[in-house]
Order: sequence, then structure tokens, then C-alpha cells
Amino acid sequence: MGKYVTVSVKVPREIKEKLEKAGVSPSKVMKEALMEVAREIELKELEKEIEKFDEVLNKIPIERVVESIREDRER
Repeated sequence: MGKYVTVSVKVPREIKEKLEKAGVSPSKVMKEALMEVAREIELKELEKEIEKFDEVLNKIPIERVVESIREDRER
């Protein structure tokens, strides 16, 4: 992560006061939540990529896979 941008959000005053009273940093909570959502998005994108490989790999007969493994072990 190189460059940063500022993101602001409006919350009810009561929420901000409760967080401050508990010693919780609203900006830290928001940053962690946004990072978690970004991770989830990345995982979903990776799952889609894996599905593409799955289609290709399913076309390879299992017998060929087993044969290749045996050949590699013999070397």
C-alpha cells in the first residue's frame, strides 16, 4: 500500500460517543472493516479464476493424472 486517500462517514453522535467512551478509535474500526471487505472481494475474484481452471482440469482424464504421477515418482 503506497498512497492513501481520506474516506469519511457520518454516524449518529451517540455511536461516536459510545466508541470514544469505550476507547475505540472509529477510524481504526472503519479501516479494518474496509480492509476486510476488500479481502472478501479479492477472494471472490480468485474463486472465479479457479473455476476457469476447474473447467480445463476436469477435461483431463484421471487415468492420465495417475499415470503422470507414477512416471514422476519413477524418475
